[in-house]
Amino acid sequence: MEFRTAVSIEKPTFNISYRDGIMMIGSCFVENIGSKLNENKFTVDINPFGTLYNPSSIALSVKMLLHPERFSCGDLFEHEGIYHSFAHHSRFSSHSADESLHKINSRLYASSANLSKASRLVVTFGTAFVYRLESNGQVVSNCHKLPERMFHREMVSVESIVKEWNSLLLSVWEQYPDLKIYFTVSPIRHWKDGAHSNQLSKATLLLAVNALHKQYPERINYFPAYEIMMDELRDYRFYADDMIHPSEKAINFIWECFSRNYLSEESMQILKEWQKIQKALDHKPYQPESEAYKRFISQTLLKAEQISRKFPYFDIAKEIELLRSKVK
Repeated sequence: MEFRTAVSIEKPTFNISYRDGIMMIGSCFVENIGSKLNENKFTVDINPFGTLYNPSSIALSVKMLLHPERFSCGDLFEHEGIYHSFAHHSRFSSHSADESLHKINSRLYASSANLSKASRLVVTFGTAFVYRLESNGQVVSNCHKLPERMFHREMVSVESIVKEWNSLLLSVWEQYPDLKIYFTVSPIRHWKDGAHSNQLSKATLLLAVNALHKQYPERINYFPAYEIMMDELRDYRFYADDMIHPSEKAINFIWECFSRNYLSEESMQILKEWQKIQKALDHKPYQPESEAYKRFISQTLLKAEQISRKFPYFDIAKEIELLRSKVK
């Protein structure tokens, strides 16, 4: 008897390999899957503006990566002694305007260069609700704990998301015609919106992504992270203590679904070999000077050198040097 509802994942029209540069932008789910890709030695740039949630803010961040313009003091505001940017997560905030600008601008230009070399873009929408400044109507990426009266909250429509992203995607492909895009909808519920409003928000995002996917089926794939969490992992044992965020087990399960379906066969082969090497590197020996441990490290070094020669684009030069130092 089957005790879960398995989500069928549509066969992607393109996959991800170790040869690809990957840009990832969006909600916490991007951070979760991005960290898995990073741990497994993929070339990945994760959230150059920090965590973003709504489609409009994510679209703006992509536009700024396409045509980067240096942020200045006029783009920041100060609140309770800390300088913030409405386009960035609070990880870019600082007690010093110069320090905040340095973090913002150095990351902006580095990530713009990374996007120019990327062949895959992963976008995760978290909520269809946006916050606009009452003063000028600007959609903000983060309210930075400013008073609620300063913002107007609204849910954007399916049509407005599709229109904005359709225009953006054409600009992206004009500049980078070979860039392929994965969309996901974050499985993390925005519970502060209320149960019903959260469902309406997620439904809006799903409909918008589906429309874009249908419009560009050869250039856009959809990964059902939301559906996997809601159906396959519907039990609360797959949630963190706040009963909102996925637990580590859930993240690992979704990562397995993602890697199994979206990584190329060659990359899955490399991934399996790398995980053996990584496990050996993480091993803490009781007797590091023993002959048995040195043999173990020598065998691991041999495997690392073999995989590096076979797949020269798989960069583990630092790990090879570390293994060599342990053999000496």
